[in-house]
Amino acid sequence: MDINEIRQIRIKKLGNLLSKGLFPYGKAFSRSQTIQDVLDDFTEGQAVKLAGRIMANRKHGKVYFLDLRDQTGKIQLFVKADYLGPENFDILQDLDIGDIIGVEGELFKTKTQEKSVRVRSLTVLSKALLSLPEKWHGLKDMELRYRQRYLDLIANPQIREVFLTRSHAISFVRNFLNQRGFLEVETPMLQPQAGGARGRPFKTKHNTYDMDVFLRIAPELYLKRLLVGGFERIYELNRSFRNEGISPRHNPEFTMLEVYEAYSDCEGMMKLTEEMVSSLVKDLTGSFVVPYQGTNIDFTPPWDRRSFTQVVKDKFNIDPDDDAAIMLDKVRKMKGDRVVIEKLTRSAVMKIVEDLLEEEASLNPVFFTDYFTFLCPLAKTVEGNPHISQRFECFIAGLEVANAYSELNDPQEQQKRLTVDLQDDFETGNRVIDTDFIHALEYGMPPAGGLGIGIDRLVMILTDSPSIKDVILFPLLKPLSEAGDKTDGS
Repeated sequence: MDINEIRQIRIKKLGNLLSKGLFPYGKAFSRSQTIQDVLDDFTEGQAVKLAGRIMANRKHGKVYFLDLRDQTGKIQLFVKADYLGPENFDILQDLDIGDIIGVEGELFKTKTQEKSVRVRSLTVLSKALLSLPEKWHGLKDMELRYRQRYLDLIANPQIREVFLTRSHAISFVRNFLNQRGFLEVETPMLQPQAGGARGRPFKTKHNTYDMDVFLRIAPELYLKRLLVGGFERIYELNRSFRNEGISPRHNPEFTMLEVYEAYSDCEGMMKLTEEMVSSLVKDLTGSFVVPYQGTNIDFTPPWDRRSFTQVVKDKFNIDPDDDAAIMLDKVRKMKGDRVVIEKLTRSAVMKIVEDLLEEEASLNPVFFTDYFTFLCPLAKTVEGNPHISQRFECFIAGLEVANAYSELNDPQEQQKRLTVDLQDDFETGNRVIDTDFIHALEYGMPPAGGLGIGIDRLVMILTDSPSIKDVILFPLLKPLSEAGDKTDGS
């Protein structure tokens, strides 16, 4: 039976309900509790009012057995004409799996000891005109699950658990920071110029001002303005955007946590990251060890530390003061001439190096420290070594999850470093130096540590998800005409 036939049959049933004087898209329904609350504190004979979606519908003579599910759980409904009345009982022949109803009745256990509700009253709250998918499998259905997440959430309760975990993780992070005196703030998502990180921006137009604006790449420069203004501990759980590629670990729209603490530094951010993430893991799972893609990740602090500069030296014999041609020659000696580079700059070569190292990062959390200064235009350098910056990146299961600096607060040095960075940036476009940010630094910004954590990637690990699309409710997808997939779950 195709989707149109199913719809027509259900529309006929909708008409039957209307002809009986029912309004099948009902008003608000006041529940006494959730289904899980009932199951957890089950008392036979207790009166209840529940609402949810019909997930199974079985008729045995003059008795219907329905499975009712809400966000929290599932319970069996026992519906008999003797209790409901003949007129109301007739309504059930026009109900289908997927319909949303409210019921009143009392709790009891069947002969098989199944916890159930003996229904005394039934209210139709929403008539579903399409049938729910019976099963999901295969790569093609994965695309459909992302595209029609509402069906995915109905058909696969474990997917709901992923997003409940995501919500709990974000709440934990907020509480963790709030309890330590950090203030949650909001900075602009529409910005007059792209800045705060190297990335290709999304560009649009503000009609009233007749000006180009950009979706933010990162909130960093605005958050530092707040440090100048006197806020000493701040954070933002922000949506940021980069008009770049899509992969199992990249989505153009993503969620970042950025944290700034005056009078701290990179070392302080390392301790904060280690404590916050390991505490989150313990809170969610009861253990520091979590499964991920067939193996285990151990978050037990302290985490390993490795010098990026030393690793690059040991693996490629690259030094931070090598020019681009020398760096590329050294990489090719190790990896062969198949290493292709679009434009010969030190940053472009190091992007290849970083990608190679990412593949070899350990499964357990590891801090890579001592990054080359030209890769870190917003970070302070190591005292006595201008070629190395006070920066770390944290990798977990091969994913870059966190990035932090001792923030550069010298306005003249910052101006020079941003100028060099722009000259080296050939791939992103639309970036200019934020002169107001430099102006703000000239009023004095305290020394500070700054931290960014990719929430989506962290949730991937905590939910054993192989793709970033699995932890974003509505990831960006190709138009259906290009994707070539079916559009319904029948």
